[in-house]
Amino acid sequence: MIPGARSVSARLCLLRPANPGSKTSYFLGTPGYDANFAAPHYDSQVFVKKAPGVTTAAALAAVKNLSAQYAVGATVQDQAAYKAEQTKPINQILALIYTLLALAIVIALLGIGNTLALSIFERTRELGVMRAVGMTRRQLRGTIRWESVIIALQGTLLGLLVGVFFGWALVRAQKSQGITTFSVPYLTLLIMIVLAGLAGVAAAILPSRRAAKLNVLRAMVTE
Repeated sequence: MIPGARSVSARLCLLRPANPGSKTSYFLGTPGYDANFAAPHYDSQVFVKKAPGVTTAAALAAVKNLSAQYAVGATVQDQAAYKAEQTKPINQILALIYTLLALAIVIALLGIGNTLALSIFERTRELGVMRAVGMTRRQLRGTIRWESVIIALQGTLLGLLVGVFFGWALVRAQKSQGITTFSVPYLTLLIMIVLAGLAGVAAAILPSRRAAKLNVLRAMVTE
């Protein structure tokens, strides 16, 4: 059905699977489009294949010269610029997600520090006994730090597993929209794990110092 409630007969040339990225359910050749759609006709996108041996820079310069003469105001991009433009909205969403992640990390660090402080308060006598039987201040600080790191890594690993699962599920759900590739950013995940461990060390600085400064005798008689 051609716009204007007019039916025409056309020869079928090709059958193809549905393309989720296409805005129409059919393709017409240029002669058929010109004959059945009212003028003026404009191209929204034109893809150019460079000749063998021509560099990308030379092809881009030649197309820009032509567009300056025949298509004033047109945007000319090479493959890299086109990819960057298409991924820009996704990168903006990722930046927002990373910002929210940073806020969540700050809240988590406060939670870990508060948990360790309460734990030290509740284990005052136990810590005093360990100091009395030979544990040094340095060893006690190390113990508190390791507790903090373990808590941080447990939360991080659980969050990564849940996140990877939901990412895989989202890709599967969007298969009909053309999203079929599921890629796991292993390097990014590894960096997240390392940063989580360092964050755990940072969260334990104040609680570990407080534990190391406990008076041994007073701590042992604390109920």
